[in-house]
Amino acid sequence: MEKILIIGGVAAGATAAAKARRLSPDAHITMLEAGPDISFANCGLPYYIAGDIDSRSKLILQSPESFNEQYQVEVHINTVVEAIDKENKQVLTLNSENGQKRTFEYTKLILAQGGRPIQPDVPGAVADHVFSLWTLEDMDKIDNHLKNNDPKTAVVVGGGFIGLEMVEALVKRGLKVHVVEKMQHVMPLMEAETAGFITRELHAFGVGIHTETAVIKINANSVELDNGKTLEADMVLLSVGVRPTLQLAKDAGLAIGEAGGLLVNDKLQTSDPDIFAAGDMVEIEHRVNGKKVRIPLAGPANRQGRIAAENALGGNHSYKGSIGTSVVRVFDAVAGSTGLSLKQARAAGIDADAVVVHKEHHTSYYPGAETVSVMLIFDKKTGVVLGGQTAGYKGADKRLDVIATACATQLTVSDLADIDFAYSPPIGTANDAMNMAAYAAENKMSGYGPSILVSDIDDYIETKEQIIVLDIRDVFAHQKSKMNGAHHLPLEMLQPNLDRIPKHIAILVYDETGKKGHQAVRTLIGAGCKEVMNISGGNTSLQRHAAAVGFRNINMLPLPIGKKSIGEKVMEETETNKNISAQELKRLVIDVRTPGEFRSGAFPDAINIPLDDLMQGKCDLGDNSEREIIVYCASGARSAYAQQVLMSRGFSNVTNGGGISAMMARY
Repeated sequence: MEKILIIGGVAAGATAAAKARRLSPDAHITMLEAGPDISFANCGLPYYIAGDIDSRSKLILQSPESFNEQYQVEVHINTVVEAIDKENKQVLTLNSENGQKRTFEYTKLILAQGGRPIQPDVPGAVADHVFSLWTLEDMDKIDNHLKNNDPKTAVVVGGGFIGLEMVEALVKRGLKVHVVEKMQHVMPLMEAETAGFITRELHAFGVGIHTETAVIKINANSVELDNGKTLEADMVLLSVGVRPTLQLAKDAGLAIGEAGGLLVNDKLQTSDPDIFAAGDMVEIEHRVNGKKVRIPLAGPANRQGRIAAENALGGNHSYKGSIGTSVVRVFDAVAGSTGLSLKQARAAGIDADAVVVHKEHHTSYYPGAETVSVMLIFDKKTGVVLGGQTAGYKGADKRLDVIATACATQLTVSDLADIDFAYSPPIGTANDAMNMAAYAAENKMSGYGPSILVSDIDDYIETKEQIIVLDIRDVFAHQKSKMNGAHHLPLEMLQPNLDRIPKHIAILVYDETGKKGHQAVRTLIGAGCKEVMNISGGNTSLQRHAAAVGFRNINMLPLPIGKKSIGEKVMEETETNKNISAQELKRLVIDVRTPGEFRSGAFPDAINIPLDDLMQGKCDLGDNSEREIIVYCASGARSAYAQQVLMSRGFSNVTNGGGISAMMARY
């Protein structure tokens, strides 16, 4: 009879025990856990502190008693394994509650000890108001401190996943929060512009962000930074990383890998064929570049636990590795990454490139559409998808999963371009953001749509003696936020002004999202311009990169950040002309866009009559059928329809002014 002994009882360990029982009704299965709890939802801990999860018991997936009842697994909690005797196939344990020592035998051993939060060597780091978050016990300590001590300020050290989830939790508990991150920006594993989306969301909720700095001392009510600043802090949360729990494995003589984790083969066997391992403590192969990496994530840990149990019972299941798909929600903003980042791909010697698109997550005309951003990273020679990142308030997770699938199956950008994604107006668009990203990548590879990432602009500018930057957005967008020094030339006015543009000087073009920028690039190339590139992602990407790390060679006028608060979100809007009577104006200018579009900026003295209202006759334009009327909208399409409606009603002097940019230029 097999004796399966599992050390560690949370994600990988509990999964291994359950899988082993399903595979073998006869095996004797024992699980040893050093802490007081097994099989709890450690990913849910920040959300309990935030109040999103209202019951602590919901985080307890199994107790030792319920696990034994359901799976017939002998569970020992508060049991620390002190040594592994490989020759005699037994382990020596110590019960941390009563001091009892005991020996357990095995035929196959599964190590699933996970990792522990790194404790920085900082004065004051062990004070009572300083916490880390890894276990239910940690969560209870934080929750009790919040309830009993009523702190007003907090500093979170570390801007990664757990750190930012705890920032949100503490803000929801009413604290003023600062986050301190040693790297260039929060979420250091993501590209700067993706992190910039999260950065702007943090700023909107009043969170202080301090990057490229570190805490050097923790005091009773403050922390000191190495840049000379002092931040108020009634409590401190340390979240600077996770270190694998390896001492037991090292003492047993098991091999440690190049990435610093326990070395296992594709069957998850250690250097001892009777000892398997899974979870945060092991190093595995990255599925995209084949490098040995540590990926401490719940998904891979659970899958590894299943495979380790299967192989410990005689199976031959190979673990293919991980692509490191991870996602975070900070307040309302969601961002994630999968596969290799562009920095990682280039550092690995791959000739990699990327494109960025920003597109509605479902059709713009259906209520509730939000922009979803996609960065697609690919091999420039083969087009194989290497990774990607997504961001948005809705739909980011769906697109991230598509990129993850593409990475795992080695799809090319052309494969992605041809996929039919689910479409219905409330759900998606006929050309999904993933299709558009793939099209942009194909265009960049072929040279048809030359573009440059915002992260590459500084280096590019330094190679040029002269450069022209064209902002092709409308005047209101240009006034709100822009690259200082850029020439403003709305897309509608580009064609009439081609003769004024030097053909021999490098030109960078940007719009709001990159879509119209591509059209402008094609126009300029067709006019004989020698070197033209569209800024991938447009002003949206520029703003995010500037918020995260800034630029060396350009200066961005930032887009104002609307202030938000828990339960209420107030977005800044520009109020324009309102309550102007149609009867008062000799020349009547009608803006047929929606009220929201009108508030974002309008032609002087225009009145807002949305096209739907105009069609339904919900307006009084007077009796003078010969008066001059000019109608306009965003692009000229709706205003052309409005012109037909008015002329059918007897108004003879109606002009379609086209889009807002054309209106501002012509009149």
